[in-house]
Amino acid sequence: MTEIADIPPPRTETPAPPDREAARLGFRLTLPAQLLVLFIAVFPICMQIYISLTDWSPLDGIPWWRAHELWIGLTNYSDLASDFRFWGALWRTLFVMLVCVPVQFFLGLGLAILFVDEFPGRRIFYSVLLVPMMVVPAVAGYMFFMLFQSGGPVNDILSAFAGRTVSIAWLSDPDLALAAVIIADIWQWTPLMFLILLAGLVSVPKDQQLAAVLLGAGWWRRFRTIILPRMKTIIIIALAIRVIENFKIFDTLYIMTGGGPGIATETISVYIYKVTQQELIWGYVAAIALAILISLSIVSAFAIARLRRGS
Repeated sequence: MTEIADIPPPRTETPAPPDREAARLGFRLTLPAQLLVLFIAVFPICMQIYISLTDWSPLDGIPWWRAHELWIGLTNYSDLASDFRFWGALWRTLFVMLVCVPVQFFLGLGLAILFVDEFPGRRIFYSVLLVPMMVVPAVAGYMFFMLFQSGGPVNDILSAFAGRTVSIAWLSDPDLALAAVIIADIWQWTPLMFLILLAGLVSVPKDQQLAAVLLGAGWWRRFRTIILPRMKTIIIIALAIRVIENFKIFDTLYIMTGGGPGIATETISVYIYKVTQQELIWGYVAAIALAILISLSIVSAFAIARLRRGS
């Protein structure tokens, strides 16, 4: 009996908490996807930083991993600070963004307010409004390229209103070419703003609006005190999407004007394309792209911070 009593009881391992076990399983299942994303995102950025510190170009006859032989440090960034063509392209990009985004927002908001209630033919008009957003940007660019020709439909309409022949060279005039691009961008992407804002309007609780009506609040007061505060997050998302996308405008603009006449409509994207494909200064291009990436990241971080404060 004594010998049996001296035998220690068998050890039993305490099972891991369910949350920890679920976290481990989730990590194992998502590890391949995480590694893929890490390779897709981190490797190009590291390569870009590396190339931006060199004077490497495909014309040098050496592979990119030997670009350190042409090491120039921060010279590309100092050249960027004094590149008037770059700053001109940046200003034109900001100008297009500062015009297009507010116009698209107010037009989209006005349309969303009109479409939030049922009316005859609502679904048909709704479908028609979304058509421009479905058009490929390159096709939209070609459409507006034809519309703004000297003998195109835009001048024909203006001639009908003016009672005389109007022949404006929209795309050849440095003062008008950018206006034509802005009109094309507003036409194509206002429906996206409308769709996002309409979703926000529909999500506002109806009972709160009804209670405000019963208390005698007018439409503007209901919009200002009930609808707008509850749409703040949606508005920030919509504006952030359009600011970032407008900053990258390329397809429509390049087909309509090619950045011309001269460099009158040359935005950041067009400038990068020309320096990359025509001048082949890839080290400098890497520095430009990295600077833009940091700028857009700051805009995104600001939008996310606003979203967190609003939630």
